Amino acid sequence: MIKPALRTTLVNEYYFSQKLKQIEQMNNSGSRVINLGIGNPDQQPPANAISELQKQVKEPNTNGYQSYKGISELRNAYADWYKNFYNVELNAESDILPLIGSKEGIMHISMAYLNPGDRVLVPNPGYPTYSSVSKIVGAEIVEYNLKEENNWLPNFNELEKLAADNIKLMWVNYPNMPTGKAATLELYKQLVDFGRKHNILICNDNPYSFILNDNPISMLAVDGANEVCLELNSLSKSHNMAGFRVGMVAGNQEFIQNILKIKSNMDSGMYKPVQMAAVKALENSMEWYNSINRIYKKRRELVWNLFDLLGAEYDKSQVGMFVWAKIPKEYENAIEFSDFFLEKTRVFLTPGTIFGSNGNKFARISLCSSEETINQAIERIKIVLKTA
Repeated sequence: MIKPALRTTLVNEYYFSQKLKQIEQMNNSGSRVINLGIGNPDQQPPANAISELQKQVKEPNTNGYQSYKGISELRNAYADWYKNFYNVELNAESDILPLIGSKEGIMHISMAYLNPGDRVLVPNPGYPTYSSVSKIVGAEIVEYNLKEENNWLPNFNELEKLAADNIKLMWVNYPNMPTGKAATLELYKQLVDFGRKHNILICNDNPYSFILNDNPISMLAVDGANEVCLELNSLSKSHNMAGFRVGMVAGNQEFIQNILKIKSNMDSGMYKPVQMAAVKALENSMEWYNSINRIYKKRRELVWNLFDLLGAEYDKSQVGMFVWAKIPKEYENAIEFSDFFLEKTRVFLTPGTIFGSNGNKFARISLCSSEETINQAIERIKIVLKTA
């Protein structure tokens, strides 16, 4: 028997990958599950991006390998986007590296900066990939708490204690997923100061800043951020282009060059028509984002109604494409809560447990389903609650 690498024993198959298999099996048996769990944007990408993709596919000389650091048009488009919407100046030649999705960027950064045994701060609750990638590269995970009583913000007194023991890198995600806590410049400044004080690389994952959020900001807008910060961004959520796999990382030239050393050994560049489509997407005005958010707002009202029906509690100031809510006390944990409604109503709600122990009493619903679908879920749940 040929044994797999030891690193495969450190991680499990991604939760949503497993759950989608279960949902598929249920659908194949006639259950027709309503999946309100995954943040897979269902609205259309910008029309100008689609038109550009169609145009570029037909052009000669577009099907070959592309630059490992992305075409200049895309890097310049990212620089303009950061200047126009975040008021951040980036050098398109040296400070920006396009990626085949920001999830891949988490791996690139980790491989570029984490040696086996290095210690990395990971939020609890937080995106599971921060932990899984850290395990794959052999780093030691040190969880830092995000708690409801602290409004889902880091406790800097706790961070100071954790930093005393050789932390190399810290994962940050604001606007936050799964909790929906918005970013503020004050928070970003505290994080930059913390990174500079302890010589920790602060990596901000920032894909949600345009969704139901009136104040998109970047950590790179803070003075001194360039010394210790990287920022990931993506067109997956902001532009409904998840399948295009277009992301980026921004930071100073040294950071970017070290990441490029890894990236250039892992892929051979992004398809040029996709890059050109991304250029057009980034040129859209705020009105385009507003048009998408008008739809999300209507859906969010329905999700609030659904959580009200379940007796869950939530904060209406959340931003992003999810609603995070505390489950009723009669459920022991979020897995039990989620499995109960999947079994009884064929409606899937994401259990907060998958994001860490601090999410054990919470559930998350995605806004990536139509109003009709959310209403159908509400009706199914009403029927079960009436007979309970």
